[in-house]
Amino acid sequence: MLATTSRLRTLRDHIRWAVSRFHAEGLFFGHGTDNAWDEARQLVLGALHLPWEMADSYLDCRLEEDECVHLQALLRRRIEERVPAAYLIGEAWFCGLPFLVDERVLVPRSPISELIEQHFAPWLPREPARILDLCTGSGCIGIACAYEFPEAEVVLADLSFEALEVANQNIERHGLEERVYTVQGDGFDGLPGQRFDLILSNPPYVDAEDFADMPAEYHHEPAVGLACGADGLDLVRRILAEAADHLTEQGLLIVEVGNSQVHVEALYPEVDFTWLEFQRGGHGVFLLAAAQCREHRELFRSRLSA
Repeated sequence: MLATTSRLRTLRDHIRWAVSRFHAEGLFFGHGTDNAWDEARQLVLGALHLPWEMADSYLDCRLEEDECVHLQALLRRRIEERVPAAYLIGEAWFCGLPFLVDERVLVPRSPISELIEQHFAPWLPREPARILDLCTGSGCIGIACAYEFPEAEVVLADLSFEALEVANQNIERHGLEERVYTVQGDGFDGLPGQRFDLILSNPPYVDAEDFADMPAEYHHEPAVGLACGADGLDLVRRILAEAADHLTEQGLLIVEVGNSQVHVEALYPEVDFTWLEFQRGGHGVFLLAAAQCREHRELFRSRLSA
C-alpha cells in the first residue's frame, strides 16, 4: 500500500520511502542500477525531468500535488508490476548519454560501455572508418561509438522493426543522421558485401534455463532481445560463422554473451577467445581479431547446427 501524497511532500521523502518499499518488496535491480537508492533516485528525479547529478540540497524542495500523484503512480507500477524504472520514465543512460527507451528495446546496460569509453585500447590498431552495432536495440552502443569516433560511419542493425524505430529516434535526438543509420535484417542478412573495422554485438544470448529463472523485471523486455535457444547461442553461432566476411583486414569482433560464456567455451575449445575484464562489473564479452575469424571460419560454419 502506497503512502498518501499528504505524507510525502519532498523529493527526499519520496526517495527515502521508495528505498524502504523497494527493499521490503524484494525488487530486483539490474537495469542500469544495482541498488535501491540509485533506482529510487533515478525514478523520482527522472519522472520530474530533473538531472541525476542535481545537488542534494534540492531534494528538500516541496512538490506540487500533481507531481506527488504522478510519482505515486509510477512507484506503484515499479513495486506492483515490477516495471523497470527506465521504462517508467522513458529514458536510460549509457556512456554518459541519454537514450529514449521503451518496451520495444532492452534497457541499456552492457559492459561494452567501458570499452567505448577507453577507445577500445589497447585492442584497436587505428581509428575505425566503419563500425557496426549488430542487434542494436535502442542504438546505444553504436551511437556512443559515434561520439567516441567522430569521423566514423556507424551502422545500427537489428531484426526488429520496432527496435529500429527507437534507434532512429535516438539517432535524431543526438543529431547524428549524417553518419549513423539503421539497417533491418536477421544477423548480417541486411549487410551483403559490407565490411567494418569494428563489429560490436550485444545479441540475445540467454539460455533456456536462465531465461526461465529471470526476475520479473526482465519479462517486461522483448523476449527476442534476450532468449536465443537452449544454450543461448543460436545467433552467436551465426555471427561467428559470418564475421570474417564482414570484417576488414585488421578488423575486430566484440560480442557479449554473458552467462553463456560457458557454452561458448564448451562449443569452441580450439578457439583462443580473448575474454575482456571490466572494472565496473560485467562478464562474458569476447574479442576476436579478423585473422582469427578467418582462421576458424570453417570450424564456426561446421558447428552452426551444434
